[in-house]
Amino acid sequence: MGTRMEVTPSGRSLLQRLTIFLTSVQDPCGEPRSLSRTDFVDLAWSSVGHGSREEYGLLFDVKAEGRVDWTGLCHFLLLELSEKMKRDENHSVPRWKPPRSITCPHRDPVQKVLYLQSSGQYLTMSRRGTVGLRDKEDTSLVHTHRLQNGTVAAKDLWATDAVLLPNVHKMAVSFTSKEVCFYDTLSEKVFSCRYKLQGLKFTPWCMDYWADVSQPDRAVLTIGDIGGQVTHWGGGGGAVHFTSAQISLFERPGLRTDSDSVDIVLWDELVRGKHRCCYLVTHQVHAPAWVRKVRYLDSLEAFVSCSTAPQSSMVIGWKEKESRDFRVSSFSTKRGVWDLDHHRGLNLMATAGVDHQVLLWNPYLTSEPLCALSGHANAVLAVRFLQTKQQLLSYSKDKVLCLWDVSSQQCLHRLSEVFPRTQEDTHTLMYLHEERHLLLLSFNSTLVLLESVEEERRGSSHAQTVTCVLYNSLFRQVVSSDSASSVICWQADTGQKVKQFHRCHGDAGILTMALDGTQTRLFTAGTDGEVKVWDFSGGCLHRMNAALGRSVPISQVLLLKRSVVLMGWERYVSFTVFRLHSFSQSLVEPSKWRGGVQHGSPVLCAAFQRPHTLVTGSYGGEIVVWNHDTEQALRRLQTPPDPWDQEPQSGDLLIKRLQPFSVLEVKRPLLLPGHSDCLKNSHSSSAITRLFFIPGRTSAAAGGADLVSCGGSGVVRFWNSVDGRLLGHFTAHNKDLGSMVMTLSPCGGVLVTADGEGRVKTWEIQRYLLQPDDDVTADAPDLRSTFRPHRDRVTHLETFVHGDRLLLLSASSDCSVSLSHLSGDTVGRFGQVWKHTHTHSHTVQGSPEVTATAEYSTAGKTSEANLFHIVSNVGFYTCAPPP
Repeated sequence: MGTRMEVTPSGRSLLQRLTIFLTSVQDPCGEPRSLSRTDFVDLAWSSVGHGSREEYGLLFDVKAEGRVDWTGLCHFLLLELSEKMKRDENHSVPRWKPPRSITCPHRDPVQKVLYLQSSGQYLTMSRRGTVGLRDKEDTSLVHTHRLQNGTVAAKDLWATDAVLLPNVHKMAVSFTSKEVCFYDTLSEKVFSCRYKLQGLKFTPWCMDYWADVSQPDRAVLTIGDIGGQVTHWGGGGGAVHFTSAQISLFERPGLRTDSDSVDIVLWDELVRGKHRCCYLVTHQVHAPAWVRKVRYLDSLEAFVSCSTAPQSSMVIGWKEKESRDFRVSSFSTKRGVWDLDHHRGLNLMATAGVDHQVLLWNPYLTSEPLCALSGHANAVLAVRFLQTKQQLLSYSKDKVLCLWDVSSQQCLHRLSEVFPRTQEDTHTLMYLHEERHLLLLSFNSTLVLLESVEEERRGSSHAQTVTCVLYNSLFRQVVSSDSASSVICWQADTGQKVKQFHRCHGDAGILTMALDGTQTRLFTAGTDGEVKVWDFSGGCLHRMNAALGRSVPISQVLLLKRSVVLMGWERYVSFTVFRLHSFSQSLVEPSKWRGGVQHGSPVLCAAFQRPHTLVTGSYGGEIVVWNHDTEQALRRLQTPPDPWDQEPQSGDLLIKRLQPFSVLEVKRPLLLPGHSDCLKNSHSSSAITRLFFIPGRTSAAAGGADLVSCGGSGVVRFWNSVDGRLLGHFTAHNKDLGSMVMTLSPCGGVLVTADGEGRVKTWEIQRYLLQPDDDVTADAPDLRSTFRPHRDRVTHLETFVHGDRLLLLSASSDCSVSLSHLSGDTVGRFGQVWKHTHTHSHTVQGSPEVTATAEYSTAGKTSEANLFHIVSNVGFYTCAPPP
């Protein structure tokens, strides 16, 4: 009999790409053709879209004759690459919202949290028997009830654990009075006691319940007790197996009843087998230690328990086939176990160790654990598997929550210093509701709620961080790039993908792009130090050797009338110029800028204004004004330090503010030779990362502002480039969110800014700083709208006119490209189905420019062609985030 291979979703995706690859290696007659090693590697690498050139090249070395057959290629794609993709998916980390404490009716420690499937409510139970029902949406308190067992006074009541019996609509609660009470959850008298299981030899401490979905009469109640701590005789685990649970949990004839008509069942009667509808099995392997946790695992037909005794840290009781007998397996650790959990899909056990370790076990192998997850500095109190992923949550006594990837045994996320301060002997409980992305932790009577942001169902535009987005007015398309070196063209009217180009720069990501004046050529700048020129059929026309063969990040590409200027983070591309007459060759070499580099730190951005004014901004906060025709520096503008930057800051803190958008793992900017003190003397708030001339401004000669800049402090500054003066500045976003991005509307009446949390703001600057003032103003322009089109950092912004509509494009680290009106109304995300098949006109009340855009096609005040003529006067501009 042959083996059957299951193809995962990742494998199906690769199988589809393999089909495309097979088609590409056929000749025009449909017959297969032979390929050289180089041709095969290039074609497979570009067609499949996953793996590296080296991995495809290694396929030739498997066989001595240096050939690749289809079996080897399919094995590599469907097994090795799909497994690699699956591991990447399992490394996704939940995005936790800030923890919040929720109202709690309990004055004593919370012993249990449950979810009532029938009503959709959460149930919390305290040590004194107070039950709270909570709304499933906002976890607000709906109802409270005080449990009674009739055996002890209310002041002496001590509940130890509770489980739901959903197949019979009951809840079982264990008490220190050595009894288990069964309460109705659907009767008119809520939580009325129906049965009492009394006479247990030891105090029951923990319980678990399982019911067969296909046979609801078949169920198992597992109980763990405190054992020898009371009687010194022994204790352990027991399991009550119900055979007709929906008819009756216990036999009715001869049952004792108390004054409240509660049926009483004695434990000894169960031991002697007097109740035919259930039977009992027990073991005492944990004695004399307390049993801390019990679970019945139906997939293994076994019940598992744990204790803090080293020799019996975890015990599994295996049910024998066709028999009520069972055998036990004991697992040892150094100092015992507080908690355990089981991953059904992986068939793995996890234990929370007193010795600060989380251990993963094969349930059939008792000699040693499969691996140890080390990272906690105190005893681990709780562990919970995420059943839909290969991940595990663990919580330790020092209030540290860790998320682990099981396959790689790596800690993906560590959360600490967010939980309330409590005494060292605090009773802590962890409850995970994976379906609702909710985690509840109790600290004595305090409940803390952690919610993770649900993964977007609407799909992302790209597979990786989107680094740049442009509008092509010729094709009426949106063009976006990402850190995986892909370029995608989208239909601006519908948001649907038109075409996609993979691996434009190989394994190097794309940081920024630009369009030429004809809108038929696309410039892409990669982290490999190259700029490539493409047509929109996917053909590479030129390669610009910007970094002379070195892998250097390029921050901006600026296209001028007779040259292309590049800016970057290293001296090789800090200010590099290419003459247009050099583009007669496929490989274009840089030319010399006659004025030299006048900056003392890396040049990050530039802007151009006709007829011949060029400005450049650097990491050190300098702005240099140039005459582009003569390539000579005219004047220098220096950004003043902000108040919070008066004290010296460490280099790591400075780089933290300037690093937010990078797709590179760069620890600090690379500095020019002779300027190693740049970090010490120039602050991140002074760095210039974006520069724009304000379109349509003719007030510079009269002393008004015509240039706007921003950087790593959330501050926007307005300058007069003729006089070299700073006229005004204001804080647009929180400085702790890192470097911001900005853009201007085509007519210069609206400024758009965005920050590290995906928040976008629009500012009315139509009449802002038209006239000079004696002092530098700190007054902000009018804020028109604030909205959040992304859930992560915004990496690029661009405004454009589409028909008679003024719209905003935004790219983000959340892998999406969004289209919005400047009022904040979102049209949609590219790559998802939009609610409307076309973009609608929209005006922002009180904004002269945006109101005018609705009249472009009717009143003839400003045509679309004139608007793009204004854009061309500014220069074709694009900018990438600093690494």
